[in-house]
Amino acid sequence: MTTRLPRSADVEGTAAPARADMASPPAAPVAGTEAAAGDQAGARSDRRGPMRPAELVSTRTRQEAASLQRMLRAVEIGIIVAAALGASKAFHPAGLLSAPVGAVLPLVVGVLCLIWGLRVARAASIGRVEHLSSALGRVASALVASGLAAGILLAVLEPSPDVVLFTCIWFAISAATVITAQVLWWRRVKAWHAAGRLTPNVVVVGATQNARTLVERAKVSGQVAVLGIFDDRLDRAPPDIAGVPVLGDTEALLTHRIMPYVDRVVIAVPPHAQGRVRQLIERLRVLPNEIYLFLDFEGEAAQSAALSRLAETPMARLSGAGQDESRLFAKRMQDLVVASLALIPLLPVMALIAVAVKLDSRGPVFFRQRRHGLNNEAIVVWKFRSMRHEAADPTAARQVARDDKRVTRVGRILRKSSLDELPQIFNVLKGEMSIVGPRPHAIGMRTGDVESEKLVAEYAWRHRMKPGMTGWAAVCGSRGPIHTAEDVRRRVELDVEYIERQSVWFDLYIIVMTLPCLLGDSEAIR
Repeated sequence: MTTRLPRSADVEGTAAPARADMASPPAAPVAGTEAAAGDQAGARSDRRGPMRPAELVSTRTRQEAASLQRMLRAVEIGIIVAAALGASKAFHPAGLLSAPVGAVLPLVVGVLCLIWGLRVARAASIGRVEHLSSALGRVASALVASGLAAGILLAVLEPSPDVVLFTCIWFAISAATVITAQVLWWRRVKAWHAAGRLTPNVVVVGATQNARTLVERAKVSGQVAVLGIFDDRLDRAPPDIAGVPVLGDTEALLTHRIMPYVDRVVIAVPPHAQGRVRQLIERLRVLPNEIYLFLDFEGEAAQSAALSRLAETPMARLSGAGQDESRLFAKRMQDLVVASLALIPLLPVMALIAVAVKLDSRGPVFFRQRRHGLNNEAIVVWKFRSMRHEAADPTAARQVARDDKRVTRVGRILRKSSLDELPQIFNVLKGEMSIVGPRPHAIGMRTGDVESEKLVAEYAWRHRMKPGMTGWAAVCGSRGPIHTAEDVRRRVELDVEYIERQSVWFDLYIIVMTLPCLLGDSEAIR
């Protein structure tokens, strides 16, 4: 079976989290067997397996596909209801409230049955790829059930020609719409599966018989894509398991370049090796990726059920409150609505800022910086340039200090008011960021002489959710540069707290509180 491991925010450790921009580091040239092991690990790291797609796509991209699924369901429901209202209006111009119950009830029951049937039949599913006839068969069963329910009520309550006619019109419009939408959606889902945009990506820790069972079942079902296998005992591990390459040890896994594209890490060591399992959990828990324990199997049915649970668990499941599809969809819709409404009044403001930046100093209007996104994905974040162009610091090796000479005159105003962050609204619309979330840090950002991510073992936990234009940490006073290890620890604690508490209402509260918090803090360095 598959067991989800608990995530807690109070675990101490020292291992460095994964880096989205780093490949597996080559082994240092040392003597004897260590050099041979290093060469072996380096040779393993670039091999591909039979389930790795031609182009790796991020977890964020798969979340967007899930949101599109929800949108399709909403559109279908809207068309079904609109068709019912239109058909009834043609025969009852005064409205449904003035129509007799016998004329309205069959239509209402038919609509509800069709909506319920499509949900039960898992129409617009993005799960496993199936034949078109199977997908349409499930949809047809929902249509037949709703049609029978409406027909029985018509025969019992009011079998008049007019009522029968407008019910048939509604049913014909709804059936044609639903079937057309399902055919188009099936074609799109098939293409997305072929491109690896929907199949969850996993890596396996432990070159064991359990790993072989998982790989062989995954190859047959196509429900998950096993990209690689990692094992600390490389001297005993084969070069591949059922064609899936062994890419290195757990140290290589922590910094491997495929990790931003991995949804889940599966520990597949024998269940009786409890000490080894505990060591692996402590070693890997610094990753933002979800971690699972894949235990022993008993029979074909149990194997299939375990693989299905691994494939169908909602993407980016986080500590505390689960990040299921409904929550992801609600947050994405909130981002689109808020960003779209805010963009209208902000466009003139952004145009004036662009002119001021251009007139104040030489260089481009915008500053682009690679930062960590969801699951350690590297994204390019946009800002208005607030520093002299020749003093640009894309890796934030030296964070901004009070009266920093690199900041321009206009830049000081922009940073003080956080107006330099406004272009990130386009990152939100693109889906790389959210309105609310942990603030994105530059890849390679340093606190003093040390990379910030190395100061707190749980640093990468803040990447379990899309970064935001504002966030709980900013509202609580942790904003701007982080100059000490305690600053980093405080920022991470607040970000993890937000991720575990996230909801639509909590996000709205943070949005409302952002402006007074920024304007009321004249001491913060930004």
